Formats: sequence, structure tokens, C-alpha cells
Amino acid sequence: MKHFLELTKPRITWLILMSTGIGYFFGHQGSVDFVLLFHCLLGTALIASGTATLNQWYERDADSRMNRTNQRPIPAGKVSARHALLFGIALLVAGELQLGLGVNPLTAWLGLFTIASYLLLYTPMKQRTWWSTTVGAFPGAMPPLLGFAAARGVLTAEAWILFAIIFLWQFPHFYAIAWMYKEDYAKAGIQMLPVVEPDGASTSRHIMAFAILLIPISLAPSFFQMTGNWYLAAALILGGLFLKSATTLSRNRTAVNARGVLKASVMYLPLLYLALILDSRSLWS
Repeated sequence: MKHFLELTKPRITWLILMSTGIGYFFGHQGSVDFVLLFHCLLGTALIASGTATLNQWYERDADSRMNRTNQRPIPAGKVSARHALLFGIALLVAGELQLGLGVNPLTAWLGLFTIASYLLLYTPMKQRTWWSTTVGAFPGAMPPLLGFAAARGVLTAEAWILFAIIFLWQFPHFYAIAWMYKEDYAKAGIQMLPVVEPDGASTSRHIMAFAILLIPISLAPSFFQMTGNWYLAAALILGGLFLKSATTLSRNRTAVNARGVLKASVMYLPLLYLALILDSRSLWS
């Protein structure tokens, strides 16, 4: 079973559930309904796991050609493609039923959009155009909307602010990964931006641009009365540090500095979420 668990990418699922929980936290009114939150997190975990599994099923040939992925369960022969396909479908069906019956219809529809846009648009686009990263950022930013919809039953400006933060955050994060493994991606025929333009000039400009855009968007929760001024200060500091790593990469385009952007992105999001919660209006009221 550990090979089937590996197909679900538990570490990524943890980040998805963290984002879903943030959405629920800012969407709920009054006391927290822990049963509803459980249904939401379980359903989200199931569709995230199923999507990850079917993504690996679809990309099994490409994964077999890359050093960083050739030991994944399917290309390594630990799980058959047929069993992975059935496992992934079962997870998606269970997840959608969980969201539809245990949460509400809006959350289930958002989950279905996430699945469809990731598997039917983003995944096949990866071998055709580097714009796949932009398309993939939409399903990647859906978890806060799922959590918010579960708690509130509607999507308000606060939900879209949380969506925008993670939407913009993804670009420096994934462009840095693509830079670090561009030779691998090229061997597999995956058209990431650093593969299309190997000198990295355009990639570094994109990373800089999105790191800059992230700063004002990350301040929006304070201006929409979601948080206080302590969060505002924390968001400015975290955004400045993230931008610093992007600037370092822009000045010296190396794999080491790309890894620096990746590390900064991995630290940025959980710390920003922590600041959001600790200085939230709902927590102190």
C-alpha cells in the first residue's frame, strides 16, 4: 500500500489541506463546525490524491525519462498503470461524493472544476506549451475557495484574495523548480519556460514580476478587515525576503540561486498563513 500512498503525493496534499483550512477559517461565521470542516478536508484530500494519481498515470512515459521521477511507482514498476488508473478514479469519485453529500453543492462543483482543469487542460498542455504553468495555477489556487465555500456557501471578496495570493505565489515556486530540472524536463519533452529559453532571462523576469505582484496582493487582507496591522508588517517582511531571493536569481542566473527562490517560496506560504491566522479579526473577536 505504501506505493499507492506514494502516488497521492502526501507532502503536496498537506500543503493543499493547509490552504483549504485557511479558506475555511476565514469563511466561517460564529463557532467552527468541526464535523463540516472534517468533511471538507477529507473530500479535498481525496480529490487531490486522485488528481495526483491520474496525473502520474497520464505522464508515466515522460516520468520514465526523467531522473527526478523515474522511481515513481508507475515507471518503476511498483504499481501497474491499470491499477493506478482505477485507484485514481476511485479517489476522485469518493472525494466528489464526500464534498457533495458531506459539505455543499458549491464546494463539490469547485472540486470538479479543479479536477477537470488540472487533468484535462494543464496536464496535456505541459508537452505542448510553457503556458501550461499559467493554466495550472488556476486549479492550484482553488483550495482556499473550497474551504471558504464549505464554510460560507458563497464566495466573497475575501475568498478571492486568498485565491489570488496562492495563484501568484505559484509562479516563482514552479518556475524555480523548472529551472533546477530543465534538463530533465527537456528529455521528457515537457515544454517548461526554462526549456524553451535555456538562458533563463525570461524565466528570471517572470519570477521577479510575480514576486513583486505578490506583495500588494498579500497586503489586501488588512485592507479588507480580515486582519490587523501586525499581519500587514509580517506580509511586507515576508514579501521583501521573497523578492530578495528573486532579485539574487535575476542578477546571477544559476541553479543554486533558483534553489534559493524555491526555499524562500516553501518558507513564505506557511509563515504568511500563520500570520493571517494569528492576526485575524475573527480570532480576536
